[in-house]
Amino acid sequence: MNFLEKYKKEFEEYDRLDHDFIDDDKIWTQLNKWENPSKEDVRRVLQKAEGCVRLEPEETAILLQNKDEGTIQEMYELAHKLKEEVYGDRLVFFAPLYISDECANNCIYCGFRSSNTAMHRKTLTMDEIAQEIRIMTAEGQKRTMLVFGESPKTNIDYICDAIKTVYSTKTGHGEIRRSNINCAPLTVEELKRLKEVGIGTFQVFQETYHHETYRKMHPAGTIKGNYRWRLYCMDRAQQAGVDDNGIGALFGLYDWRFEVMGLLYHTIHLEESFDGVGPHTISFPRINPATDTPFSEHPEYAVSDRDYKKMVAVLRLSVPYTGLICTAREPEEVRREVIPFGVSQIDAGTRIGVGAYAQSKRANALPDKEQFSINDARSLDDTIKEICQTGFIPSFCTACYRAGRTGEHFMKVAKSKFVHNYCIPNAIFTLKEYLLDYASDETRAKGEEVLKRHVEQFKGEPVFGAITENLRRIENGERDLRL
Repeated sequence: MNFLEKYKKEFEEYDRLDHDFIDDDKIWTQLNKWENPSKEDVRRVLQKAEGCVRLEPEETAILLQNKDEGTIQEMYELAHKLKEEVYGDRLVFFAPLYISDECANNCIYCGFRSSNTAMHRKTLTMDEIAQEIRIMTAEGQKRTMLVFGESPKTNIDYICDAIKTVYSTKTGHGEIRRSNINCAPLTVEELKRLKEVGIGTFQVFQETYHHETYRKMHPAGTIKGNYRWRLYCMDRAQQAGVDDNGIGALFGLYDWRFEVMGLLYHTIHLEESFDGVGPHTISFPRINPATDTPFSEHPEYAVSDRDYKKMVAVLRLSVPYTGLICTAREPEEVRREVIPFGVSQIDAGTRIGVGAYAQSKRANALPDKEQFSINDARSLDDTIKEICQTGFIPSFCTACYRAGRTGEHFMKVAKSKFVHNYCIPNAIFTLKEYLLDYASDETRAKGEEVLKRHVEQFKGEPVFGAITENLRRIENGERDLRL
């Protein structure tokens, strides 16, 4: 049986559906209906959004189509307020680890596509994965996103072995405590195996929700050419008990407003199908140039910085309880500007080539091994320092995942005082670890100022004693303390 034949019966199940939950015509009808919303229309939606509830598609269409600068500024202000209410002033850090660039697909925008002869292909051995992890953890990383191409070489056995290797590689205080996965859509049985080995978030991007554009970008005869197999992969994850899921779109393949609506409809579908449990995270990367990939150089639907900023705010207003990930594809000045509007996770110290952590101390150093270029190549330490200077508290926390607070449990606690009583204290503990074990002198000084300010916020509260006691224990050499 060849690679494509393996999933043939699964594909047929989705091919029999009369329709899926993305209706292209309906989305455009909603966007066109609100092509020029009034200030009153926008403020009506913002008034609802103040209640920290998920918006309906027509309400999101109003925000997407809003062109009035005054009410757009009101959108930014409310997005910032909701981010503070739901996630606090913390920012979670992770780093991607590219495991393989061997891929059976031929997506026209991707440097990893099978027809790209400029790429020098590589799939890491378990020893090589361990070497990458040792370098990452020596820099202070505690959370990673493993990225796999879709290939017979990276089947479910290989993926499970890779996860086990990541978790078992420890040096001193260095360890990865949460391993998320970005890979191809899998079957329910395969996803059950991922759950058994301790997967963090299972992340798959639809790339584009527009059916015709999807067909153009993903040639027929490839696994990725099946739109619905990919669209329903999070349904299979939920059925397998993998309830911490990340969705996303690659912005620039089609109209950005349509893609935001697609992400919202995907969220609604999951919430309605699985007892209110939507995606844990949404990602919104823009197309960046890739080696020998002409399409990536001048995409027809390229998203401007101005529209990107608005998009982040609309996503935060539309799905207030979902984490938003802004990656190092974006320039540092863009990330700096959009983080206050709702971003809850970023990567830093990123190298995206297969084997890149062992081969280079900087990003964009291995063009024949990288899926795309990145625009924020700063080190983890430099990024931590700047985030501290802006008043946010960097976090490497993995407590919820390891305590089983995922899926429906997480959605319930996120709507309470949970962030204040648990997430901020856990951010304090993980930042303290970083400052003691990895930070430069300058970053340590900035970080200690942030810690002092955040600890003082808890004076007089029941949790204050636990915070100060855990900080004392960390200073005395203990690690991985959490509430």
